[in-house]
Amino acid sequence: MIQLAGALLCAIACVLGARTLIHWFQLESYQFPGYFRTLKRQGIRGWIPGFLLGALWGAVTVMTGLASGSEPFRQIVGGLAMVGLGLLMDRRARKQKAKKELVFTPRVKRLYGVSLVILTLAGLGLAALGRRIGGPWGETLGAGMIPLLLPLWVALCGLIAWPIEKAISEMYFRDAQRILRERTDLIRIGITGSWGKTSVKFILGAMLNERYPTMVTPASFNTPMGVTKVIRTRLEPGHRIFVAEMGARHVGDIREMCRLVHPQMGLLTSVGPQHLDTFHTQERITKTKYELMDAVPDDGVCFFADDGGIVTGLWEKTEKEKILAGMDPQRDDVWAENLKSGPEGSRFTLCFRGGERVDCETELLGELNIRNIVLCAAVCRRLGLTGKEMARGIRKLKPVEHRLELKRNPGGLTVLDDAFNSNIRGAEQAFRVLKEFPGKRIVVTPGMVELGDREAEMNRAFGEAMADCCDTAILVGKKRSEAIREGLKAGGFPETEIRVAGSLNEAADLLRTLAGSGDTILFENDLPDHYDEGSI
Repeated sequence: MIQLAGALLCAIACVLGARTLIHWFQLESYQFPGYFRTLKRQGIRGWIPGFLLGALWGAVTVMTGLASGSEPFRQIVGGLAMVGLGLLMDRRARKQKAKKELVFTPRVKRLYGVSLVILTLAGLGLAALGRRIGGPWGETLGAGMIPLLLPLWVALCGLIAWPIEKAISEMYFRDAQRILRERTDLIRIGITGSWGKTSVKFILGAMLNERYPTMVTPASFNTPMGVTKVIRTRLEPGHRIFVAEMGARHVGDIREMCRLVHPQMGLLTSVGPQHLDTFHTQERITKTKYELMDAVPDDGVCFFADDGGIVTGLWEKTEKEKILAGMDPQRDDVWAENLKSGPEGSRFTLCFRGGERVDCETELLGELNIRNIVLCAAVCRRLGLTGKEMARGIRKLKPVEHRLELKRNPGGLTVLDDAFNSNIRGAEQAFRVLKEFPGKRIVVTPGMVELGDREAEMNRAFGEAMADCCDTAILVGKKRSEAIREGLKAGGFPETEIRVAGSLNEAADLLRTLAGSGDTILFENDLPDHYDEGSI
């Protein structure tokens, strides 16, 4: 009984100390390769909690053993001391400000429960093995292996819980399929792309709402389970159109999303080098994004954003009904002309093959946003909206949060919040928009991630593109910023105007000394917590 109590106390302490590790696992969508990449990237930070718990266990059990010689006393006191330290670690992790907090979903709660059971059983087993080999001190050493290998235990517990999670997910998935299958009146639209899909989703939803009750997946819900939850909890009988954003980090991810949604229309916003750490090659990215068009039925419609590159090439090879939208009147079915963009918004003429032209205005900034609007206009026209309805919807558009969002602050300081962006094309647009603002211009950025072997190369290009748009550059992350610094210098940017901050909080402190009334600050990209060099 004493052995069970000691093992349980040790397991409780380890589960408490593993909060940051479980948070990383959740941020990586419970994918083991991503979790281990985070563990490798964060270095010793992932191992510190377990080492501290193991060291405390060893120190307390040795001291109590020398003092009393009582094995039960040694185990209970050591276990209680570990629980106390685990509580302190858990409390410290809770207090740390995270961009995306650990969410105690049912899955996380189940993972905590499985971890408690597995670590208790493992503690009993290792202690018994140690006792057989080395007596009481061997038992102490065996039990101490639990905290010392804590990151690996979290992964093992996630693996053991996986069949349970798979069964639960499939049950909900099939229920969402049933809901959509019974809605024969519902038009289903899928959107994917390396970037731009969230912006296009909200633009399309706002425009379609001028005629049809439209449901779009909220925020960045773009995984099978995220969209499943939306279908089961938010889709209402009055909705006539359902728009689903479809994200992907692996080949087959879009195919799985289409197995759920069965889209009648598909939109491809872009194809480029995103998530190269999981896709590895551009060809695999292209194949995955095209899975959406493969899933559109023969009587459906495929919509492509004309990029003059990969997406245009995919449009050319598609044999289903297809529509191309962009800025080229010679090639596109829908395009924009007479674009005039400034700090207060954009004006343009929306043009359709056949001669119709509609004058439009919007608060959205930059050419990429206009391209997104044009792509959505192509869908709206196919669904019967008039030019007047589209212009009205475009006029009502508001910037999507953290996507080139203009904020006027008291004291005359202007902020361009493009923190969600993480691709070179979007960054180049943000730099062009920044150049249109008067006064001192400051860029705060950690650069781009998830680019595999090309990360340093693309961050150098990122820095070079930034060089002529700003007066001061604040780079976040002392290790990651080196490639950006090289790009800035290659672009002729003065090295004296480059500042490096260890974290976003340090960057904010620098801004207080550098920025003043009339200045403009661009926040370009913001890394997830598990990429933060200052995270614990």
